Parts: sequence; structure tokens; C-alpha cells
Amino acid sequence: MTKKLIVIIGPTGIGKTDLSIEIAKYFDTEIVSSDSRQIYKELKIGTAVPSDEQLSTVKHHFIGNKSIYDYYNASMFEFEVINILNKFFKERNKVIMTGGSGLYINAVCDGIDDLPTIDTQLREDLREKFNTEGIESLRKQLQLLDPEYYKVVDLKNPKRLLKAIEVSIMTGKPYSSFLSKSKKKRDFAIIKIGLMRDRNELYDRINQRVDIMIQDGLIDEAKMYFNDRELNSLNTVGYKELFQHFEGSISLEKAIELIKRNSRHYAKRQISWFKRDSEINWFHPDENEQIVEFINNYK
Repeated sequence: MTKKLIVIIGPTGIGKTDLSIEIAKYFDTEIVSSDSRQIYKELKIGTAVPSDEQLSTVKHHFIGNKSIYDYYNASMFEFEVINILNKFFKERNKVIMTGGSGLYINAVCDGIDDLPTIDTQLREDLREKFNTEGIESLRKQLQLLDPEYYKVVDLKNPKRLLKAIEVSIMTGKPYSSFLSKSKKKRDFAIIKIGLMRDRNELYDRINQRVDIMIQDGLIDEAKMYFNDRELNSLNTVGYKELFQHFEGSISLEKAIELIKRNSRHYAKRQISWFKRDSEINWFHPDENEQIVEFINNYK
């Protein structure tokens, strides 16, 4: 196929933004963001949205185009991205997609099945179980129903756990089967470029990035949405820890320490998710020339 979607993948803090811009400039094309949090216009600092200068260098899509108050999911993302790619490919042969949200990337590359409508009684029963028995009961149930998803899900996020359990029970199939086995035929080739660094180097970059976010005003940004903290869109590293501080349960120093730790844990889960994909071709983020050569030689 002459039309190619170049997907630049990697954990948080790896250097996807800078590399994607360089690759997009080389191929004179645009970038589709597959970051499930950068889509929210209110969350700029804590989601490491590209700077105004970077956004002006190469046109980006799906950044700041939704509100934290909007309902949005991977299935909607798939529909919108495929539509915009069909328009792009009438004018150009290559488009870049980059981000660290594995579910959003899979939705575009492989497709995602429509998830079933959940029985109201089942939903109420599971929430009652959570309220009375705690999150550990959900973890154990998910581990039995879907051990694959259990390995990569945020085990501290009850909403994610509940959704996976609901779907698994309703369908009799693991929730992960809806995320990774619904391969759809696309009218374009997909080239997956994975970025990897030494773990200590990556963790240092993550810690430094959190310090920069704090300097850039993350505390004030989080404070603006403290009253909306129950929204799923705000159950996000960088914000939920500061919400704990605003509630008075932890110090600011502890909140920043937790943001760094939880960001590193998130990166580890992302790496585990991506490592399962045999189609990803791995490079160091500094290997620009090798990556361009690989794309140009891709058949």
C-alpha cells in the first residue's frame, strides 16, 4: 500500500513528541495524537501537551479538542480518526500518529468491538460489592475473569476494574478480547515505531518532567478543577495526587513524590502493554536517521 500510517509508540516521558515532529517535518505531513488525556483542553500542563511552538511547527490533531466534561472513549476515537485519515490520505501518502495510550492506538490500528450495554442490576451489584468489600475484591475478581487485562490495568482505578468485570461477565469473554483481537482491515499500511531508553534514563526524564510541570503551574491548574475531581477524565496522574493534597490528606512534597512514582509505574505498565505487540519495531529516540531509513524501506 502506498498510504502509510506511521505510529510512534512509547511510554510517558520517552521523547515521542520531539521525534514525531522531526519525522513529520521530514515527510511534510501532520500528526494525530493518540493520547487519551491530551484531548482535554483543560489539562495542558499535567498531560505534557506540546508547546505552542511545537504545535505551530507541525499541525496536530486530537489535542485539546474535547472537554473534561465530555464523555469520550476509544471506540469514538477510532471512528473520528479513521474519518480524518481518509481525508488526509487523499492529499498525502504518510501520516504520523503518536501517543502512549495503548487502547486508543489499538482502536485505530486493529479496530475495537462495540462493547455491550451493561445490565443495570449487574452494575449496581458490582458497585455494592466495591462499596462493601473494597477494591481488593475487584482485583481478585478481575484476575480470575481476565488475567491478561489484570497485568496491564491500573489496579488503583476502580472505574477501569468495574468496566472490565462488567463486560467480562456480560459477554462470557475476557474484556481484553475486545481490545486486541478485533482486527479490522484498513485501507492503509501501518508502520509501528516503538521508542525505548535505558530504564534509569527514562525514570530520570520522568522525574525531571514532573519538576518542570510543577514549575510551569501544575498546582494552580489542578486547583481550578478540584471541585470536578470525581470526573473520570481527572482520574489522571498529576491531578489525583494534588487533589489528595488539597483535601489535606498528604503534604505537597508527598503529592509531588507520588506523581513521580505513579508516572514511573504508568510507564512500566505502558511498556508491558507495548511489548506484547510483535509488530512494533524498536528504536532509541535519538535514532532519527535509522527510523526514517526504516520507514522509507518499508514494504
